[in-house]
Amino acid sequence: MNLHLAQAMPAQDPVSAPAPAPVLAAEYRPRLLLVDDEPRLLSSLYELLRDRDYELITATCGKEALEHLDQLRFDLILLDLRLPDMSGHEIMDFINARGIEGDVIVMSGDVGIEAAIGALKRGAYDYMRKPYSREELLKTVENALQKRKLARENERIASRLENSEKMYRYLVDSSPDIIYTLNHEGKITFVNDRVQQLLGIGREELIGRHYSVLVHDEDQERARYVFNERRLDDRASRNVELRLKCNTGSGIERTFNNTLMTISLNALGMQVPDHERKQEYFGTYGVARDITDRKRAEEVISYQAYHDILTDLPNRMLFKDRLGLAVIQAKRKLTELAVMFVDLDRFKLVNDTLGHVKGDELLQQVALRLKDCLRRGDTLARQGGDEFTIVLPELRDRQDAKAIADKFLESLHLPFDLDGHEVHISASIGIAIYPGDGETIDELLRHADIAMYQVKALGKNGHSFYHNSMLDVSHQKIALEQSLRKALEQNELEMYYQPQVDVATGRIVGAEGLMRWNHPQRGLLSAGEFLPFAEENGLMLPISDWMLGALCRDLLLWNAAGNDAIRLSLNLSPQYLDRGDFFEKMRGALTRYGISPDQIEVEITENICIRNPQYAIEQLNKLCQLGVSVAIDDFGTGYSSLSYLHRFPIHTIKIDQSFVKEIHDENGHYPVILAIISIARGLGLHLVAEGVETDVQARYLQGHGCTTMQGYFYHRPIALSNFIHVLQEQDRLSAPALHVVPPMVAIRA
Repeated sequence: MNLHLAQAMPAQDPVSAPAPAPVLAAEYRPRLLLVDDEPRLLSSLYELLRDRDYELITATCGKEALEHLDQLRFDLILLDLRLPDMSGHEIMDFINARGIEGDVIVMSGDVGIEAAIGALKRGAYDYMRKPYSREELLKTVENALQKRKLARENERIASRLENSEKMYRYLVDSSPDIIYTLNHEGKITFVNDRVQQLLGIGREELIGRHYSVLVHDEDQERARYVFNERRLDDRASRNVELRLKCNTGSGIERTFNNTLMTISLNALGMQVPDHERKQEYFGTYGVARDITDRKRAEEVISYQAYHDILTDLPNRMLFKDRLGLAVIQAKRKLTELAVMFVDLDRFKLVNDTLGHVKGDELLQQVALRLKDCLRRGDTLARQGGDEFTIVLPELRDRQDAKAIADKFLESLHLPFDLDGHEVHISASIGIAIYPGDGETIDELLRHADIAMYQVKALGKNGHSFYHNSMLDVSHQKIALEQSLRKALEQNELEMYYQPQVDVATGRIVGAEGLMRWNHPQRGLLSAGEFLPFAEENGLMLPISDWMLGALCRDLLLWNAAGNDAIRLSLNLSPQYLDRGDFFEKMRGALTRYGISPDQIEVEITENICIRNPQYAIEQLNKLCQLGVSVAIDDFGTGYSSLSYLHRFPIHTIKIDQSFVKEIHDENGHYPVILAIISIARGLGLHLVAEGVETDVQARYLQGHGCTTMQGYFYHRPIALSNFIHVLQEQDRLSAPALHVVPPMVAIRA
């Protein structure tokens, strides 16, 4: 009889993934194979077990039993030893040979001991002789299945533990951090695979070695406290930065040299309770994270925060920090230090002419030259733009600072090569000495800056030590600037006029308009005392607008007095000419006041010709087309060549007073004066000599062909009312006015 009472359950193969949830006992029915060739006994056995919630399958011969064993999986096999076609021992040999799972309970009527021994040798769970009692059989089956169940549970638990171990190992080895454990001696007992990727050292090489072989020598002391951490709570070490050595060779003994990795380390003590329920320290657990890239990024950010990107010099912030340290050191040692403020001369001209790229390249070359002049321990910084600052600690005396300043000027004297463009610059250097010139950072920098501007005012290309008198001048400049801003609003500016005389006739043929400031406290100020401040502080344009209107109004007054034959010269600032609407302002003013353009002559300096020559030519041509004349002021003192006399629409040349002052002998030889007179005669230009103060000068100039002059020898600059009176008196005492030479008007930069 063959009873197949339930579908076979497939075998469960082990897998590497986490184990499935255990099958509940209520859902699992043990499968039993009953093998006996006696139908009556087989039926009786079946009936005895059917109420136990087992899945029962029967076989009446060995062949049938083997077929079931080959196809199904059984928890328990109840096997008769005597079968018609083979013995139970042979079936057990089949089970063992195939590795078939399932326990075997042998039931036999043999009384000989050999049968039992043969069954037990083949792994039988138990051996029962027939006839057996019902209770004995049930108890043996239950015990066998219980053992089977426990073995199955143990297997499942072992599988889950294995999966858990695999998962733990995977997570630990896949961690982006180094995970390690140390014993109480500081030797490595475990480290994950990440150490190979980060440090280039295999875990096998590190197990059993002391942690100190990995730590950079300078960090050993800090590492000693972290790697021996014993605390468990929030007081445990966290985010401690250390540098570890990396393997750049093939063996651990040759590894730890120059390559370093920065880590952030968290360490925790490992402790277990001993037999007295006290915590016993047995090692350290830690996690080390590679923060090398982050540290490098932080270092770059920090470096850029304290250094000038263009020149790679310390910036203003770092300079102040170093100056502060130098002051503290000087105070402690009772020594002096120097602070220098360096401003490049003519840098703006290079920057505007060749462009900002070449200007940046020039600053880089300047920085290199200045660094080469410094001593060890000195600090050179870029303050911004074309300004540099230097701190010179531990001076022996002021001569040390002077020597370095002289080196600066000498190094900058050599030309700079900017992609084929040879450029010459110089520098103005102010020097302040601690503690005499100030005891704080701000005082020293401010006083060095004031000394530098003193050099600028005296002609640039030099150096100067700060003196208290400079501070008074500086305060006066600030006060002057503030007052000048109010002067326009409060109508404190006034135009004065210096007559130009034709020495052949003695008549006034023109006048140069000169600005004066009726200062409330300082009295009447000349243009040279306040116009430089106007140019530095952006006031030149509104002042020039005011001057243009004032000149036109004054021309109306002297024209009304019958002096319309006189022309006025106006000094034109380069800033005013550079402004795109200058021509329109001039034309608008002449139209608004009804002034004839031939009464105006615009006076420019040679510097205008080289700042932006093409643009200047366009603007001056427009003026000439309008009817306004153009004169060159201070001829011979600029840097340009004589070629602009052909390119620019020029009508008049003025001999600068610096050349006129050199005339002390009427019969002397003054080649510069003679050359200028020859140039004017050769080009057909009108000529005016300014600054004539003596009879000797007047006779020499007249004797060599210059007949129009202005200066104290003839007239000082006078107010409008006095000027009109002088003209009226001239008309009353002399013949009708002669043809007049055009005058000039200029605003000096």
